Amino acid sequence: MDYDDLESILIENNDLKAINERLQREISEHKRADEKIKKLNEDLSCRAAQLEEANKELEAFSYTVSHDLRGPLTSINGFSQALLEFYGDKLDDAGKDMLQRIYRGTKRMSQLIEDLLDLSLASHGEMTHETIDLTMLAKKGATELQRTQPERKVEFVIADGVFAEGDLRLIAIVIKNLLVNAWKYSARQPVAHIEFGVLQIENGKTAYFVRDNGIGFDIADAEKIFEPFQRLHDLTEFPGTGIGLATVKRGIQRHGGRVWAEGKVGKGATFYFTLPS
Repeated sequence: MDYDDLESILIENNDLKAINERLQREISEHKRADEKIKKLNEDLSCRAAQLEEANKELEAFSYTVSHDLRGPLTSINGFSQALLEFYGDKLDDAGKDMLQRIYRGTKRMSQLIEDLLDLSLASHGEMTHETIDLTMLAKKGATELQRTQPERKVEFVIADGVFAEGDLRLIAIVIKNLLVNAWKYSARQPVAHIEFGVLQIENGKTAYFVRDNGIGFDIADAEKIFEPFQRLHDLTEFPGTGIGLATVKRGIQRHGGRVWAEGKVGKGATFYFTLPS
């Protein structure tokens, strides 16, 4: 072996040593990175469990408080009406006005509790799956609305034979809130027109809709109207709790579906939703 061969061997050995050292450093770095990832995953799992527990506690708290508030509110409503009925002739106009304000306030709070319970159910309640008669739900909702204001002129057009798969309680809440929304915002029409139907959209998917000829909305607000407590109009113009459409969105999303709206100011609105087939 001559000098040149020995020198080549030494160079190769040094190169191999350098490569080995670099590999060892990279292995060490990978191990440290793996340990960090493992630690982060453990932290995330722990935080997810804590968040789930906190959500359960919050849900239980909200549900309990809402139920506990119902009794006192019912009593206040009842006594307010009794005072007006049996002692109204002993009260002056100011006294009657105060009782009427108490009644309206407790009635609105009762509605808020009902809507919060619906929102809680749409967000966290356990789900079941069955075949649902959407036509029946829409007709039932229309009948209930007409009973609240029989003097209103409203034309309901409800498609026959519309069925879907989903959780009956949640879908009933969705249909109810969409019809209530249409009923409320078409109140200024001499003859309101409210329609429930079904159509085919892209990729052969089925969409269900509720359409009205009410005041409509600016399309720029199409996403905003599905957020809790977001209002496009003053409470004195159109009373409500600001939770109905947020509940619709939560209920449909929990099914894995999609909800959206189209409208034009003064030209009515249409609310669509899909459900997995």
